[in-house]
Amino acid sequence: MNNKLTKAGRKFALSQILFTTIVVLLTTLITYFIWGLAHAKSTLVGGIVAIIPNIVFAFKAFRYAGAQSSKKVVESFFSGVKLKMVYTALLFVLAFKFLVLLPIPFFVMFCMVMVMPLLAPIFLKSVMNSKP
Repeated sequence: MNNKLTKAGRKFALSQILFTTIVVLLTTLITYFIWGLAHAKSTLVGGIVAIIPNIVFAFKAFRYAGAQSSKKVVESFFSGVKLKMVYTALLFVLAFKFLVLLPIPFFVMFCMVMVMPLLAPIFLKSVMNSKP
């Protein structure tokens, strides 16, 4: 269960999540100085609503690796995706029920975080090539 492949997958997933978190925090800070607190809060919450399900997915999806565990790998990815959807829906509901949010900064940040896994490998190439 805990072999080199799962460690590599987890390392990459966690580095993507860390990268995304840094982007969300920097964007929130910039948003605060340009548009103010309401926009910054909405930006931050949009990022959080997207990042938390990604963390859940990463831990669930990278539990198994290798040819002998191929069925478990597929099952863990599918259950990770299902959990990610449930957490995303739940966090959306909680965010809009209990917080006063501006929809444009919220959804812009949410969409940015959703695109981040496509862009992160470009920026994280040096992290993946380094040996521990």
